[in-house]
Amino acid sequence: MWRPSSVGKRPAVAALLLAVLLTVAQKVGAMGGYLKMFEAQHNPPDPCYGESGPQKCMPDFVNAAFGREVVASSVCGTPPSRHCTAVHEEKGDVKMQCDICDDSNPAQSHPPHYLTDLNNPNNLTCWRSAPVVTDDGDDLQTSQGNVTLILSLGKKYELTYISLQLCGHKPDSLSIYKSMDYGRSWQPFQYYSSQCRKVYGRKAGLVIGKANEQEALCTDQHLDRNGPRPLKAAATSSRIAFSTLEGRPSSYDFDSSPVLQDWVTATDIKVVLERLHPEVDDPTTENDVQTVAVAEETSSYAVADLAVGGRCKCNGHAHRCVEDKDTGHLACDCKHNTAGRDCEKCKPFHFDRPWGRATAREAHQCVACNCNLHARRCRFNMELYKLSGRVSGGVCLKCRHNTAGRHCHYCKEGYYRDQTKPITHRKACKACECHPVGASGKTCNQTTGQCPCKDGVTGITCNRCAKGYQQSRSPIAPCVKVPDPITNRPVQAEAPSCGKCRINTKRLKVKKYCRRDYALVARVINKELLGEYTRFDIQVMNVYKRSRQLRVRRGSDQLWVRNADLACKCPKIKVGKEFLILGDSDQQSRPGFVINRRSMVIEWRNDWQLRMRRFLKKAGKCRNSRYGRDASTYELEQIAREA
Repeated sequence: MWRPSSVGKRPAVAALLLAVLLTVAQKVGAMGGYLKMFEAQHNPPDPCYGESGPQKCMPDFVNAAFGREVVASSVCGTPPSRHCTAVHEEKGDVKMQCDICDDSNPAQSHPPHYLTDLNNPNNLTCWRSAPVVTDDGDDLQTSQGNVTLILSLGKKYELTYISLQLCGHKPDSLSIYKSMDYGRSWQPFQYYSSQCRKVYGRKAGLVIGKANEQEALCTDQHLDRNGPRPLKAAATSSRIAFSTLEGRPSSYDFDSSPVLQDWVTATDIKVVLERLHPEVDDPTTENDVQTVAVAEETSSYAVADLAVGGRCKCNGHAHRCVEDKDTGHLACDCKHNTAGRDCEKCKPFHFDRPWGRATAREAHQCVACNCNLHARRCRFNMELYKLSGRVSGGVCLKCRHNTAGRHCHYCKEGYYRDQTKPITHRKACKACECHPVGASGKTCNQTTGQCPCKDGVTGITCNRCAKGYQQSRSPIAPCVKVPDPITNRPVQAEAPSCGKCRINTKRLKVKKYCRRDYALVARVINKELLGEYTRFDIQVMNVYKRSRQLRVRRGSDQLWVRNADLACKCPKIKVGKEFLILGDSDQQSRPGFVINRRSMVIEWRNDWQLRMRRFLKKAGKCRNSRYGRDASTYELEQIAREA
């Protein structure tokens, strides 16, 4: 219920609500900016594109071996075995350090996956091979059975280094190989040995030049040069590291050296441990001799960590590698219109320029072919690319929409360009539709659409006779020239001979009507040139007057006109039109009606029907000097009955 005391409180409540709303709005605005800040962090700019366009990009540098499976040819622990290492103490005495390897006991096992697990220097996990049987000779121990470690990277990588962290002493000889075809073939990468010439047949310390940048070297720099190490030093691990580009001249311009790009590329790494180094040189006491003998009987290879540093090979066209959803294999997330697991090719329809590896100077982005939206496939042509000044080399395949050409840029044979539509329109090309009789071929002008016409034929599609020609029945020469009505006289003399034409007069009176023997309305169907006359096929529509000698009925008939009169346009007769024709019966030298200078041919008008009816009624008063009144009256009565 409303109370008077609440009136004073309402303004205060309203002010409080307004303040709350303003505070909320400010917080929402601030929160929006806060969220936008994080949104920008979650959507960083693509490293493959800069302000000026596409640019070189590379995946992050990683340890490509981390977490990957290593296949070892020898693993200790089956059956359990004892492994001892003889090391010097600080006082100079030799002491034995032994270990039990048992594959059934996780605490005492040394499986191969220890090679690529998380490496903790304070708590090393080591892979160890089974005991290696050795023979004495040449002051070094020669292994009767090599041990091999094979690491599959799952994809092509460009490697910077390969590192082996060993548990205990280093082996005297080992070799590193790489594969570029997923283990089908192997290429030597690096050799380590105290006797390179004897073990590997290579000279130690060979200098690398540009001529042999892909040659594997052999070195003994991995061995300790300061004599036997003390016990504390032996307890810690030693490392062998191989730098793939060290000492190779073209490494300073790596982007321009396909040789080195190929040299550092690998899909698999193989390490072959081939020779054990003597544990202790020149034991001094009998106890030392016994200790060394025990160590030799139980010696084995042991490695704590195998690291392979490099980048996923994407040829400068991707900044990351991801697992393919279909195959599950690792592949580059390609940009710059490239494709393939290594971005080693242009993606479909982007073959206007040759594929190239991205460099700091040029991204070499693949460019789509210019097919004007009329093709879905294209190919690259190097010759055309060179002729264009290295601008464009794409050739479109299977042009659609009736187009043709390298770029589907013109109409194919039998079609012409519709200038009202752009070339990219699917109906930019129209069919020529050349007349099968009037045209001499099915092709037409690509620009105008004009078909090639036969002699005397005209029109865009060659569908009519030209001026001065008339239609014939011949498919070879469908239009023939109209013959000159007066062949013995020059053309200049024809004009005066025509005289005044009374046939085409448009004034029709009863007097003119009475002086003619017949009057009819007919439609002109066709015409044909026959000698000095032209015959018109007509359809008689109505008969208004006739004589006894001339039987005129409705239906098909013929009309004859001299060519000389037609040349003077006396009369003017057009096919398809209706005409009122008045003439004399004594001039009928041919079947049908013969038109002469005394005849009248007037284009028919429908509003003349009433006039002709009036003439028909008045015709009984005509003075027919030729047939008499009775004859005229008889004919008019007959016409009246038929009408």
